[in-house]
Amino acid sequence: MQTNLPVFFKQTSQGLEAESILRSCVHCGFCNATCPTYQALSDERDGPRGRIYLIRELLEGAPVSEKTRLHLDRCLSCRSCETSCPSGVEYGRLLDIGRNVIEQQLSRPLLDRLLRKSLRLILPYSHRFKFFLTLGQWLRPVMPKRFQEKIPLKVTKTSWPVSSHKRIMLSLSGCVQSATSPNTNAATARVLDRLGITLVEVGEQTCCGAMSYHLSAQEEAKRFMRRNIDAWWPAILDGAEAIVMTASGCGVTVKEYGDILKHDVEYADKARRVSDLTKDISEILLDEDLSILQEGLKANKKNNNNTTSIHCPCSLQHGQQLPNVMNNVLKDIGFNLVPSQDPHLCCGSAGTYSLLQEDLSERLLDNKINALTVNDPDRIVTANIGCQLHLERRANIPVSHWIELLDREC
Repeated sequence: MQTNLPVFFKQTSQGLEAESILRSCVHCGFCNATCPTYQALSDERDGPRGRIYLIRELLEGAPVSEKTRLHLDRCLSCRSCETSCPSGVEYGRLLDIGRNVIEQQLSRPLLDRLLRKSLRLILPYSHRFKFFLTLGQWLRPVMPKRFQEKIPLKVTKTSWPVSSHKRIMLSLSGCVQSATSPNTNAATARVLDRLGITLVEVGEQTCCGAMSYHLSAQEEAKRFMRRNIDAWWPAILDGAEAIVMTASGCGVTVKEYGDILKHDVEYADKARRVSDLTKDISEILLDEDLSILQEGLKANKKNNNNTTSIHCPCSLQHGQQLPNVMNNVLKDIGFNLVPSQDPHLCCGSAGTYSLLQEDLSERLLDNKINALTVNDPDRIVTANIGCQLHLERRANIPVSHWIELLDREC
């Protein structure tokens, strides 16, 4: 794609990156075939190719309009287009650049600004989020149904194993997951304990930075990232093998710390090291001897015939390019998996998307539930807390993180 970026922008790091990405696009349109919003709306401007044209015009100095921002806001950042693109266009990165520029040039309506600011002030801070979640759970019975279903039920936190092993791995407690599904990391610790690995949650860690970054508060996001690097760094120097991610949305962001902070003189090398050590839990298990889990499942005769439908989050299959690892681990252990339809399409959760683009998110959720239950499974498992909370709102069968399934039945 030909570009004519203004010199003052072209010579910046973002300008150089944006121009390289724009020039790699060959207008083929393969991306539209796998784009959830294009499939739902049939509007070229709501597909990756159309959005790339809009971003190019924006970066070249064209007048900024509410319509342009609307079409960029409607993007889920699912990156399905990146998986299907034959030219390797880094669309997700270009979208972040475009959104950041338009945010600086065009003020949002007051209510929109307040909502986005509120999300940034609450969700990334686990103590604040837990307070409002508890308040919502207490008031849930008197709320309208549309609000009730958005508030997760209270869960009882289970204990971590007390044994210690020579092999040490680190975990990210997360902000939303630690409040809504604290058993996910505890279950991960128990599963890894059986494999001779100790999982450690270090203090002082915080939100991975994904939410702020994708809401165009990039400097705020980088502060979260630096704080996590500082929290993990002593354990990394002591020989921690990996940083284990149980929320794939967080995982794709932490794996990109090295790129996001590459111009930070103090943190660039540390960020790259953190990214290199970061692994989704499925990657960890794929490299381990799972015979003890296989034996555990065989002994659990009660549940051996239950069928499982797998939801592979966009952040795992497109962002981290790990579309089959979770399936392969579950299959190797011996779980009875049933296929679903359109596994490449997003469920509509997409971080804060379900709150900011509610109508479109609901349409995508209905489509995904139908696709996941087409073969009448007994349960659905996923690998990302946002998707889990989103799916369980509408599903009439249990939805959980897949590592909890292993912990429970193996």
